[in-house]
Amino acid sequence: MKRQTATFIPTKWGKFKMIAYAKSETEAMPHLAMVHEDFDQSSPVFLRIHSECLTGDLFTSRRCDCGEQLDAAMQLAAEKGGVVIYLRQEGRGIGLINKLEAYNIQDTGVNTADANTHLGFDVDSRQYEDAIAIMKDLDINAIHLITNNPLKIEAIKDSSIEVASRVSLIIKAKKENKGYLQTKRDLMGHLLEKE
Repeated sequence: MKRQTATFIPTKWGKFKMIAYAKSETEAMPHLAMVHEDFDQSSPVFLRIHSECLTGDLFTSRRCDCGEQLDAAMQLAAEKGGVVIYLRQEGRGIGLINKLEAYNIQDTGVNTADANTHLGFDVDSRQYEDAIAIMKDLDINAIHLITNNPLKIEAIKDSSIEVASRVSLIIKAKKENKGYLQTKRDLMGHLLEKE
């Protein structure tokens, strides 16, 4: 995987350089880095690794908190001159079609973790090596990691990137995603407070 191309994008949060990373220039679904125009890697960078969630990020589904987390992370990156890495690993790594099948299973009363295992997948199949490679390409040595997910923290701590701090990204639960967030907290170890 390598940097393929980059261009500045004016967004509602400010001006970001969008950088596409892929194995080849013909890759239709590259990973992305959204790098704020005030980015400065000489001190720890406010950075979020966000895994694609088409239903939440684009269509504002209330089954999860993903779209709101992306919005909050982009706002924080704009305020702090930070970076959002957007990894194309939909549905905690199982893909969109399987995620939609998992939703059907959840609609029968099964939680989000067990729905993935029911389909034969791990609870969370995401990998973070590509995010680490992107950080290295951006010459980032230390970060303030914007996450509630302990697996992301461990993945980065096992690399040469220093995690200077963890920044919570708490989105208020809604009736449609309260059970989802409870499962993330109670079964998946996400760093969320009980309501």
